[in-house]
Amino acid sequence: MTRDVMVTILGFHVEEEEGDTVEMLHIGEYFERNGTHYLLYEERLEGIAEPVKNRIKIKDRRMELQKRGPVTADMVFEEQKSQSSTYAIPYGSFLMETYTTKVDCLVGEDRLEASAFYELCINGVRYASCEVRVRAQSRETFQL
Repeated sequence: MTRDVMVTILGFHVEEEEGDTVEMLHIGEYFERNGTHYLLYEERLEGIAEPVKNRIKIKDRRMELQKRGPVTADMVFEEQKSQSSTYAIPYGSFLMETYTTKVDCLVGEDRLEASAFYELCINGVRYASCEVRVRAQSRETFQL
């Protein structure tokens, strides 16, 4: 895969009986080092000049998401493991806990796809069942 990619992030969550989907598309960079796949991209928030810098790191059945800037977070998705972290946004912060049930990753010539299924608790209260899907595709061959 080329270094210049389009990164698509799809997020799904179901709280009680209602669900919601979020999809974001970003211009990013891809590289692989020692069997670990990296995606780097910037995210713009409405009303905030400074971008959020994101790094996704994928190896085997583990996916990590790191956010830096006006939003800071370190999320780790590893099968059958729980993880706690502070998610800080410009308006405050909260404790986020995840229990990951499944992580998948598929790497092709011009595409990388990964997903994580997890349970989410916020400040100690169960919030939702979630899935995050990450797809990176060479900019040259990218199609919506």
